[in-house]
Amino acid sequence: MITRIGIFIAIFGLLAGLGRPLKSSAQEELTILNVSYDPTRELWRDINAHFIPLYEKQTGTKLDIDQSHGGSSSQARAVIDGLDADVVTIASIIDTDAIREKGLIKDGWVEELPNRSLPYTSTLVFIVRKGNPKGIKDWPDLVKPGVEVITPNPKTSGNGYLTFFSAWGSVVVRGGSEQDAVDYVTQLYRHVPVLDSGARGATTTFVQKKIGDVNVAWENEANLQVQQSNGALEIVYPPISLLAEPHVTLVDANVDRKGTRAAAQAYLEFLYSDEGQEIIAKHFYRPSNREILEKYRDRFPNIKLFNITEIAENFQAAHKRFISDGGVFDTIYQTKKGS
Repeated sequence: MITRIGIFIAIFGLLAGLGRPLKSSAQEELTILNVSYDPTRELWRDINAHFIPLYEKQTGTKLDIDQSHGGSSSQARAVIDGLDADVVTIASIIDTDAIREKGLIKDGWVEELPNRSLPYTSTLVFIVRKGNPKGIKDWPDLVKPGVEVITPNPKTSGNGYLTFFSAWGSVVVRGGSEQDAVDYVTQLYRHVPVLDSGARGATTTFVQKKIGDVNVAWENEANLQVQQSNGALEIVYPPISLLAEPHVTLVDANVDRKGTRAAAQAYLEFLYSDEGQEIIAKHFYRPSNREILEKYRDRFPNIKLFNITEIAENFQAAHKRFISDGGVFDTIYQTKKGS
């Protein structure tokens, strides 16, 4: 007769032969979701390809990393509405802080990672057609007669509202009055034939649909599109542009509920390693590590990058004044539509 003890011994022997208890098999594979902004697909694919085998070697856990991309403000709204992000790496603190305000990210998150949770910075530059036929060199050139400008909608896109901030700052930081800035951005958006929802959509409009003479784009996006254009496009660095700060952070409520905090934390910490910083620089994002930034200095022309505090108290204040409902953009864009 087979006793209960005998059955237990048989099962125990089988598990011992497998080398580990059955309950650990559920811990061998883990998936996390990185919710990012529009033109970061290539960066995160490269980061993931290097981090995943490293994490498996260090922990024995096979990790999958899913990516989600779109306009930065739209992505923040999706996370607030239930998109199960483990980390958010969207375009600016404005959108990340909107998620914090809903209780999904802890207060004080900016100080949880090095360099105020900024593994890299960026800026906005111009993509033009071969030979730069419209002679685009600086922000005032965007409002010359006959120039069409492609830029995303500042209501939905980080690229879009950072372009607005850059355009405004290009006037006031160089000594112009606020009325001069209003006049300039009013003219600028009269030169914009279509407002796409995100940066990659704007690139498609400019590159594939061949609409517009200049695309105001993220520095990395500009370099990627020029590399892929077979000589059809060129980059123009204006003398001045905004210092863009795409923060990264855990979505605390989600990682704690899902049990993914350790993996998500290690993922973001990898960005600050020498290997992570090298990958960042190779994709034309400006690494926070000064030595690695200098190593790749030829990729990053030395233009004046002004801080958001030169046009507003902070990014949130700038967004409230310029982009939020009833702000400057609504006023000048209604003027455009009514003209």
